[in-house]
Amino acid sequence: MPSDAFERLSQRILRESGFTHVEVTGRSGDGGIDGKGMIRLGGILSFHVIFQCKRYKGSVPANHIRDFRGAMVGRSDKGVFLTTGNFTKDAVREATRDGAPPIDLIDGDQLVDKLKELGLGITKKIVEIEEIVVDVHWFQNV
Repeated sequence: MPSDAFERLSQRILRESGFTHVEVTGRSGDGGIDGKGMIRLGGILSFHVIFQCKRYKGSVPANHIRDFRGAMVGRSDKGVFLTTGNFTKDAVREATRDGAPPIDLIDGDQLVDKLKELGLGITKKIVEIEEIVVDVHWFQNV
């Protein structure tokens, strides 16, 4: 999946999860922000949220979280970082560091769970498994 398609998929996931006004802004020179949206809690509180998407096979390091946080400052109340990979322990610590704007991390496993939960691009199928047991005794007596 190309990067821009992953950004659009992330947009759809956030929209289906209750975010409003979700737009993909990702492009060269975007300052490390791929999109923005708003989440409203209980019909009372609303938060401006920006998001970053990384198609990764490996682990997203802490410096990517720090760079994203730098891009967040003054532009949003909260950040969401989505990846197809996972996050290093240092990246997780950085995302929840005291005194810094919070960043929620969504790794590849959580993305798959969310796709299943929302029914996006995934069909659940119950498959009955056939088990073959060889009767060794029968074959010995042939």
